[in-house]
Amino acid sequence: MNFLRVWAITRKEFIHVIRDIRSVILGIAIPVVLLLLFAYALTLDVDHVPIAVWDQSDSSVSREFVNRFKASRYFQIKNYTANYRDMERAIDLSEILAGLVIPRDFAQRLESRRPVHVQWIVDGSDSNTAAIATGYAEAVTRTYSEEVVLQDIRKLTGKIPQAPLAVQPRVWFNADMESRNYIIPGLIAVIMMVIAALLTSLTIAREWERGTMEQLISTPVKGHELIIGKLTPYFAIGMFDVFLAVVMGKFQFHVPLRGSVFLLFGMAAVFLVGALSLGLLISIFTKNQLLANQLALLTTFIPAFVLSGFAFPISTMPQVIQWITFLVPARYLVYLFKGIFLKGVGLEVMYLEAGLLVLFAVAMVALALVKFKKKLV
Repeated sequence: MNFLRVWAITRKEFIHVIRDIRSVILGIAIPVVLLLLFAYALTLDVDHVPIAVWDQSDSSVSREFVNRFKASRYFQIKNYTANYRDMERAIDLSEILAGLVIPRDFAQRLESRRPVHVQWIVDGSDSNTAAIATGYAEAVTRTYSEEVVLQDIRKLTGKIPQAPLAVQPRVWFNADMESRNYIIPGLIAVIMMVIAALLTSLTIAREWERGTMEQLISTPVKGHELIIGKLTPYFAIGMFDVFLAVVMGKFQFHVPLRGSVFLLFGMAAVFLVGALSLGLLISIFTKNQLLANQLALLTTFIPAFVLSGFAFPISTMPQVIQWITFLVPARYLVYLFKGIFLKGVGLEVMYLEAGLLVLFAVAMVALALVKFKKKLV
């Protein structure tokens, strides 16, 4: 391999990137915008659920029960209604997610220690949020009910009984249970996959469309030198994007980085080589910029977003889909990044994912080298 020829191709591609403002925007600005947009807009936390209350009892006992919801950080009482019609309208207008209906005999039945039921009406159009909000409501109600029982026992015995069994939760790796800490490491991996493939998916196709491929073919530059020379500038841009994303994740969003920085950037570099080679392979096959762009989006964004474990847990997917996820390289980088960011683990734990990532990079580079021929047909 002649390094002077590789440098000549690399320099040519760098000059093209600098002159083409669209490539600069695509390469640097869009990853930053995507990270900011997804990090602030995408959240799995269910806090301050807007609810309405219809307190038919209107007693001190019912108000005390309502105050339990008001004091919880999971609920926000938006309004009080006087009938089902107003509550239904508020749900239809998306002003509230759920409604709490307290029966008229709530205080009398509770004071006489007879069973009493409160109604929880929830908008099920967002089933995940509705299920979580319902779980929170049940927890608030159960806690209040237990306190009532404990008060009765204390009145009879003069002592507060101790529960024979209690759970002492301890959350590791994400003690504050912030979904942002979980989302951003995976988000960096997904953005890298999409942007890397898009960057190089246009390179060879652009040469064919502009008629400059004939000139390159007539030069002494060998096929593998052309491939390496075209990959190098975009690899540098990709690593700069990773640096920006890691800095933003650490200092802008305060995501803990507990593992090795060198391992983080090392795995990112391996992944970038594979993703960039995938984009180049698409460009070699299509020889058309529009088709290459569309195919790159189809083969990177959808699998990386849906099947990598970034947005949806792989363990909850059907078995057949779980097998398919092994073909998605973003799956391994998402796992690696989460392990490095949140758990601080290394290759002694994640050696399999790291090995598969290396295999992906080697396979993509090999395919790109094999498929690229210095021929006009």
